[in-house]
Amino acid sequence: MIALEGVCKSYDGTVVLAPTSLRVGAAERLAIVGPSGCGKSTLLRSIVGLVVPDRGTITIGETVLTPATAERLRLRIGYVIQEGGLFPHLTHDANVRLLARRRGWPPSRIDARVRELADLVGVSRALLGRYPLQASGGERQRVALMRALMLDPDVLLLDEPMAALDPLVRARLQDELLAVMKRLAKCVVLVTHDLAEAALLGQRLVVMRQGHVVQQGTLKDLFESPGEPFVSEFLEAQRGLERLS
Repeated sequence: MIALEGVCKSYDGTVVLAPTSLRVGAAERLAIVGPSGCGKSTLLRSIVGLVVPDRGTITIGETVLTPATAERLRLRIGYVIQEGGLFPHLTHDANVRLLARRRGWPPSRIDARVRELADLVGVSRALLGRYPLQASGGERQRVALMRALMLDPDVLLLDEPMAALDPLVRARLQDELLAVMKRLAKCVVLVTHDLAEAALLGQRLVVMRQGHVVQQGTLKDLFESPGEPFVSEFLEAQRGLERLS
């Protein structure tokens, strides 16, 4: 579903993303992990077209991402960022409906889709009537997920979507998100610095360091056969994960 071939990016001579080739299947959940500044968010933003690589190609389905195809491809991608990125001057309901209205969907179709997604992610009618500043972090993220799924995209990109939430809310939302992803069976790419979250939500993990992909595999693969000392150090810093591998 997604194919990156030799994709790289530098800023002012500093390599942020080294030449990277990566493939993600149509119904696969891929989690990209690594410390801050390792290039994982740059990789994700390149897929959605917010960062233009210096070299390399990105293909989504059968279409190569170019300036000419970017807008069309974005309609096939749902994108959720930290704290949701909702428009503060719009109600949650208006945030969710925005893209469908711009695409010219009839009101009856929009209404039906909003009801379907609200049931899917557990959002009440009362919450849809509020503004983002009137909601908790977990509530905003549920609404942001609704907005990302509104056009029924083929691809769902999640950039540290739960990093700002408190542990209890985060754990509950992780379980709910996993259930949604399993039900929808979409191509999902998740970026997180939390290895436990990656192991829960991702079927395959990609570990990055200083712009490079250093290892791929399951959490068990990483523990049993770390590809380099950094992988072992990264695992050791995330205490208590052996029981998940």
